[in-house]
This record gives sequence, structure tokens and C-alpha cells, in this order.
Amino acid sequence: MLGDGTVFPQPGRLLFVNREVDTRTGTIQVRVEFPNPGNLLRPGQYGRIRAITELRKGALLIPQQSVSELQGVYQVGVVAADHKATVKAVKLGPLYGDMWVVESGLQAGDNVIVDGLQRVRTGMTVAPTPYKDTQANAVTGGN
Repeated sequence: MLGDGTVFPQPGRLLFVNREVDTRTGTIQVRVEFPNPGNLLRPGQYGRIRAITELRKGALLIPQQSVSELQGVYQVGVVAADHKATVKAVKLGPLYGDMWVVESGLQAGDNVIVDGLQRVRTGMTVAPTPYKDTQANAVTGGN
């Protein structure tokens, strides 16, 4: 990303990564080579780099707002086919935008409670409605 926030249109190629973290800035030195048609980039210019550091195919993502944390334990409300709620402990991975990666505790296809989890108790009957999140749909390609 350039200094004005725009994304440089050409992909780069990683040349060097310094393992030392600058304690003043929390950054590491990275050297990247970019094609430069139009000479937009100048010697010594700085920018921000976004890079894929890990790829998780088939990762289970849930909205951040659907997670409750209590004394270091993360909990999620799940609605069964009979509209009964269950509060489950989950192990979470990294955040991806406003979505958590779920390491364990949920299965693909589980219906997660996104709003009102603080009022839900295991065994209570709920009236679920579909959750619409345009950002998540853009990330996952879903509808």
C-alpha cells in the first residue's frame, strides 16, 4: 500500500526478510521487488505490505460478535434443528477481518447465535432468523 492508502496495482516478489523486530516501531525490515511501469515508485520510498502468511483452506469462520469470553474461555451459542439453544466452549484461532477462525468446538453447518448471546441459556427455545453480513459474504463468497 502506498503512503496515500492506495494499493499498488502490481504484485511484488519477496527478496529478503530480516528476523529482527525494531522495538521502537514493532516492525521488521522486508525487501520486495515490484515492476514499476510509469515510474510511480521511487528509490527509498516506504509503504505497507500486505502478505499472505498462512493459508487455511476450509477454515470455519464465525462473526466476532457471536463470541463471548468469560474468564479466558470463549463461548458460542448454537441453535439445533428443534430451535433449542446450547452454549458451547470453542477454541479460536486468529481474527480475519471481523471474523474468528474456529479451531475446535463447532462443526460446519452449526447455526451460531450472533445477536443476544448474553440472554441465551442452554436448553432454552429460540426463534432464529438468518444473519445477513455483507462483509462476511464478500470474504467467503456466500449469500
